[in-house]
Amino acid sequence: MPTLQINYKFTENLIPYANNSRTHSDDQINQVASSIKEFGFTNPVLIDEQGGIIAGHGRVMAAKKLGLAEVPTITLEGLTKAQVKAYVIADNQLALNSGWDVDLLRLEVETLQELEFDMDLLGFDGITLDNLITVGDEAGSAEDEWEGMPEFDQEDATSFKKVIVHFATEAHLQEFARIIGQSLTLKTQSVWHPKAVIETYADKSYE
Repeated sequence: MPTLQINYKFTENLIPYANNSRTHSDDQINQVASSIKEFGFTNPVLIDEQGGIIAGHGRVMAAKKLGLAEVPTITLEGLTKAQVKAYVIADNQLALNSGWDVDLLRLEVETLQELEFDMDLLGFDGITLDNLITVGDEAGSAEDEWEGMPEFDQEDATSFKKVIVHFATEAHLQEFARIIGQSLTLKTQSVWHPKAVIETYADKSYE
């Protein structure tokens, strides 16, 4: 296996992959930029021999936002066109297939909070962090969580159904959360979903 060399390249000379299907919101680029300011540019951009970006599009966008003239890069030599296409996808998807040890994560997050570290730099949204930190040892019942929600306070509750959904990976959980438009974490035990919204997604199925 050849030794990988880190070389600094002019940011403006790096070429985004034309068919990159990974999207980056303004908020996410701001998060990456904040991370670079705090920790430095710790993850070199992977490029091909012509300066085309294979992995690191978001980091390059953040670098431009910060006005960085150069960024560290690693040139991957000898890849076929098929390998480049595949790695552009795999580099993003493989990271999504990992999970969290939630108890250890909570311990680390709570320690950072005690140290008054900037929690925004962790990359979680505020709701997820709040849920992670405030989840008690004993969670309340679904009825407690639903109290006061739309249409709940009525005698006839026959139209309300409980559906238990199991997710194989955290990526599947987050995709479901995106579809129903709500924030879910690995510790979420129940969620209220209005009947009208349920009907909107009645034609969708989940494995």
